[in-house]
Amino acid sequence: MAAAKGFSASKRFLRARVRTGLVRSRNSLTPAIQMTVCAVGAYAFAEYILGHQGPLFAATSSLIALGFSRDPRLRRVIEVGLGCTLGIVVGDLLLHWLGAGILQAAVVLLFSILLARFLDSGTIFTTQLGLQSLLVVLLPAPAGGPFTRSLDAVVGGVFALLVTILVPKDPRREPRKDVQKILHELAEVLRECGKAMVESDSTIAWHALIRGRNCQPLVDRMRQTLRASGEVATLAPAHRRHRDELASLEHSLEYIDLALRNSRVFARRLTSAINHAALSDEAIDSISEVLQETAAAIDELTIGLAEQSEGTRRVHLRHARNELTDIASRLHPKMLDVQKLEGETVVMLFRPLMVDLLEASGLESDEARDVLPAL
Repeated sequence: MAAAKGFSASKRFLRARVRTGLVRSRNSLTPAIQMTVCAVGAYAFAEYILGHQGPLFAATSSLIALGFSRDPRLRRVIEVGLGCTLGIVVGDLLLHWLGAGILQAAVVLLFSILLARFLDSGTIFTTQLGLQSLLVVLLPAPAGGPFTRSLDAVVGGVFALLVTILVPKDPRREPRKDVQKILHELAEVLRECGKAMVESDSTIAWHALIRGRNCQPLVDRMRQTLRASGEVATLAPAHRRHRDELASLEHSLEYIDLALRNSRVFARRLTSAINHAALSDEAIDSISEVLQETAAAIDELTIGLAEQSEGTRRVHLRHARNELTDIASRLHPKMLDVQKLEGETVVMLFRPLMVDLLEASGLESDEARDVLPAL
């Protein structure tokens, strides 16, 4: 029986793994074709036009620059080119002073890695500088001198930038997906907090806190995506008109991040309030209703930030602002039937979160704060 259950679980895991892999491969088909054409084109240009023999670094640098990383491509191109050039210089100088050999190669590699980390924190830059210095010591120089590899790396980077400019993907796609995930998680955190109040279960509130903490990597990833998308929108003429929308998403993300941080503070305090029975039944009903309404308004805000049609985005953003404004105008302990001090603290901690959401929806800071009832 146990073996059968184990086999069934393994079968489900493999089926899910294959399904996920197929979806990932299908979504990567277009970038994979671009990377293949770019790498082969860079290699052919370096070999047949520049006359370099076996210009592998032209192909590899284009693959690194295009890649599936969310880092900006221009930075990757610069890191590859500078890393190759400095690595060759360092390797050549140390080879002249120390001579060739395994021990010397170890010294050169250690020095190169430490030098790269001193100059810049980029992973690609460190890898290229260390690799090139090591190749200079261990391998004979290619025809045309060691800096041929550096030129090949520049060729590959230029080809990658040309692909970015001439065949760009929509720079708004990834940020939209990211903001949907983040706001969905924020809405679920508030729903779980509301459920925790209704069921008087602090464990649910604690789970909401953990869920909120797990959102930070999503925010960091979206910031990285926005940097790369902004670069594409700047380089590609076809997508320069999208720079304002990307700037708007970046502006909203700053306040969404603050709202997430405040949701964690709120969930932590709510856990204590539930444990100490600090809220009356009337206060529980009022605050849980506010949490559910706020989660629904966040769903509306999600559409307003991630929808493709500009007209649809404006309509949903306006609706989200109106709903959030209505909720914020009721955030006073007396209006929510809160009597004890710890219960008042719960309401007070929710007010900054609401201001953050109002600002994310487009209100100015002063306007958002003025919506809150005076204490």
